[in-house]
Amino acid sequence: MSTEMEVVNVLQYLDNKSILVIGAAGFLANIFVEKILRVAPNVKKLYLLLRASKEKTATQRFNDEILGKDLFKVVKEKYGPNLKQLTSEKITIVNGDICLEDLGIQNLDLAHEMIHQVDAIVNLAATTKFDERYDIALGINTFGALNVLNFAKRCAKVKICVQVSTAYVCGEKPGLIMETPHHMGETLNGTTGLDINLEKKLVQEKLDQLQAIGASPETITEAMRVLGLTRAKMYGWPNTYVFTKAMGEMVVGAKRENISLVMLRPSIITSTFKEPFPGWTEGIRTIDSLAVGYGKGKLTCFLCDLNAISDVMPADMVVNSILVSMAAQAGKQKEIIYHVGSSLRNPLKNKTFPEVAYKYFTTKPWINKDGKAVRVKNIQILSSMPSFHRYMTIHYLISLKGLEVANMVLCKLLDKEFKEFHRKIAFVFRLVDLYQPYLFFKGIFDDTNTETLQKTVSQTESETFYFDPKVIDWDSYFVNTHIPGLVKHVF
Repeated sequence: MSTEMEVVNVLQYLDNKSILVIGAAGFLANIFVEKILRVAPNVKKLYLLLRASKEKTATQRFNDEILGKDLFKVVKEKYGPNLKQLTSEKITIVNGDICLEDLGIQNLDLAHEMIHQVDAIVNLAATTKFDERYDIALGINTFGALNVLNFAKRCAKVKICVQVSTAYVCGEKPGLIMETPHHMGETLNGTTGLDINLEKKLVQEKLDQLQAIGASPETITEAMRVLGLTRAKMYGWPNTYVFTKAMGEMVVGAKRENISLVMLRPSIITSTFKEPFPGWTEGIRTIDSLAVGYGKGKLTCFLCDLNAISDVMPADMVVNSILVSMAAQAGKQKEIIYHVGSSLRNPLKNKTFPEVAYKYFTTKPWINKDGKAVRVKNIQILSSMPSFHRYMTIHYLISLKGLEVANMVLCKLLDKEFKEFHRKIAFVFRLVDLYQPYLFFKGIFDDTNTETLQKTVSQTESETFYFDPKVIDWDSYFVNTHIPGLVKHVF
């Protein structure tokens, strides 16, 4: 990045701009849309790409699944009865699908309007499931990103395209991870022969094969899930999600031509730090499943390296970094990568998680469906997969048939209890296997470009477009913001 500091004015940049938001129903996209409506009412237009579902039109989905959320209560208070007029003027719902060419936009007049009006495109669409079906993950995370780029090339006025990726495209690499691109066909373990079009072909052949033998939908889903994990691991990535996101980066980077491209790589995204209010979250995100399980008294052990660092970043800070990057990079005709995380400037050790969970749930215990307060204990920390497997086996068997049976079964008197145990516990083991790379992650994300970007924010806008992780006190954030947000919006 150039060393001379240009100060950017984000609100000025947003004035009279038309922005296409892909994946508009997602968590981050909702916060992005809310922020623009709240702080930049002079934006010209937000085109929101949404897929119609069987039950709902794309517009119904917007009203129910986006505007209907608590997230928009501050905007509703700000505009009151004028909100309806504001959204009808500023928002256009586009029924489309990122997996299809030309984004699957059937309304040709609307497509024509967008091609002549859109100034910026932000792709927030992704399937983040670690073991997603390979055909689905490839369709959204890899070829979806290419479809967005190809649409951007058709747009006469587009000056910036933001592709939201993930910091974890690096796989399980330890040490300092730089803000450098993934080149086409480059793998993490040196295995050669990664060809994105070949991956697509492989998926199609497998699907054709399964359909030819009349495989059930469940069989097809499982085969596609296994195929994704197998291909990811073959080339050095731990799961289908990060593998298909890395290939998305490769294809967009290779084919961007003269499009200004921001490749934004956030780390683990958590609830909002400050805006529109602290603690907004939805769905159970990566680390949250642990807090939920612990608070409800279902999680008695935690598997991790307590001294390893978890890189987390509040969602509102990620959104602010997107908005500033758009203003800073519009029209530059180059690709730039931003790591948006905290591990370098404000590292958070894993040992904080059990500490803050215990602190919160002992003072404010979860009330279960019987109206009883769940009493939590200090959690047992396990530092390896074998120790976790042993712990779960013993605990499950004790709960099933008491200590005596547990001892018998563990002495290899294999009976139906043991088979039953394996069937029931297999799901837990599978989940832990998927999360394990992140519980023992040894990488730190360099964020030199992001720090430079922070310095371009003008003094007058630094309160509006904040994304410096150094301002976060992690203990206070988890105890007073994140966990209460989880309890309110997710539990």
